[in-house]
Amino acid sequence: MPQPSAPRRTTGRPPRISREQVLETARRIVDEDGVDRLTMRRLASEIGSTPMALYHHVSNKEELLVLLLDDYAARTLRRPRMPDRPRERVVLAAATIHEVLAACPWIVPVLTADDLMAASALWFVEQIVDGLVQCGLTPERAVHGYRAIWYYTAGEIVVRTTAARRRADDDRPTYRERVFADLDPSETPRLAQVADHWAPLTAEDTYMEGLRALVDGLLATR
Repeated sequence: MPQPSAPRRTTGRPPRISREQVLETARRIVDEDGVDRLTMRRLASEIGSTPMALYHHVSNKEELLVLLLDDYAARTLRRPRMPDRPRERVVLAAATIHEVLAACPWIVPVLTADDLMAASALWFVEQIVDGLVQCGLTPERAVHGYRAIWYYTAGEIVVRTTAARRRADDDRPTYRERVFADLDPSETPRLAQVADHWAPLTAEDTYMEGLRALVDGLLATR
């Protein structure tokens, strides 16, 4: 007597996913492993879906990064009460950007691609450019000034973060430490003079001091 056939298993559609779920999982990946390890395939795998399902929410990785930037900026950037003096507005806007980015340094390499920018951060860019114009620069020179401030801000975070990661991953003397240990005072007398305390000096947080000096230098060209 023939046995009844077992009911055929159907896979059905993959579970529906939300944009919030996509962003939350992508944010966790970059927080834990960095932007380079974020791929659409890995993101889909960790969500338990397929890469094709992700494309209902984002068209590619670049758009995903833009969404992450906007999401992070919306959650962390708070518009401070701006001072009346335009120079101080420039300094405060730049310092606020620095404070937010320093707390999440993975964003900086993404932003330095120059094409990606969080729309939520444009208000701060406006404060810097407008403040420079109010101080006497032309709009064109103010844009150049903003670019110099941004390069300084991004570079400071990248260098500091990279150095901290290097010290955390490897406690062996760095190349710079080995070179400084054998400096010839007759060739580089000033470097030899500060060689023993070069590391703590360069580890000091002098961002604000440098920012104010940079802004003053930009305004000196009026």
